[in-house]
Amino acid sequence: MSLTLGRGPLSAKAPAQVNYRVEGPAHRLFLEGFPRRVRAVFDGRTVIDTRRGALLHETGLLPQLYVPEEDVAMELLEPTDHHTVCPFKGEASYWSLRSGDRVVDNAVWAYREPLPEASWLRGLVAFYWTAADSWLDEDEEVRGHLRDPYHRVDVRASSRHVRVLAGETVLAETRSPKVVSETGLPNRYYIPPQDVRMDLLEPSQTESVCPYKGQAAYWSLRAEGLSLDDVAWSFPEPLENALKAAGHLSFLHRDLRVEVDGRPSA
Repeated sequence: MSLTLGRGPLSAKAPAQVNYRVEGPAHRLFLEGFPRRVRAVFDGRTVIDTRRGALLHETGLLPQLYVPEEDVAMELLEPTDHHTVCPFKGEASYWSLRSGDRVVDNAVWAYREPLPEASWLRGLVAFYWTAADSWLDEDEEVRGHLRDPYHRVDVRASSRHVRVLAGETVLAETRSPKVVSETGLPNRYYIPPQDVRMDLLEPSQTESVCPYKGQAAYWSLRAEGLSLDDVAWSFPEPLENALKAAGHLSFLHRDLRVEVDGRPSA
């Protein structure tokens, strides 16, 4: 996905169909300012409030927010003896996050003396996303992590013929799917519920959150001779990028076969 994952231009396996070469190490770092105010709240207290945050794009990793120490409530941080070494950034020092009796160990890190090639990390601090109770991008709460500006989701109406089969049982068949194209991922086909054998599915307890599409609900297959967990998911109330796929179901499971225009889907 985006610049540093999958087949992105700064990934470890960048596409060959280009007219340029990236000179430098195979593991690449790219720090870029984040354009909006970001806040993090822990135990009812604001631990980050910054308009100067930056996303570190790093080969093979999701972008990580770094913020100036001046924009962090350092009084809520306690230094620890924990250290890690990155061959590309240097040695990281860690802090635990504490408010009253609540403690998150080694939740925060910084490169006090970064390697020369990453000297611009000096004075910046990073938090694990799960350390804070909530994150806000301007005044909107963010689920999962901040959105990468180079990652996008497009939903398009389609007339492709999509079938989903469990053995010889047709679970879904439509000629009006929504095609969801997401940076770095194969197309996913979302099927209207009226074209799905909903009588063969039951809601699952599984949930997941996508920062770009929203909170997903899952279904399991339960029929005579057929029992598979979490074969389908949908976004009942998607974020704005996926609104056109609201309520539609997408299927993916090793024991299912998804065909698009008569051919196996990726």
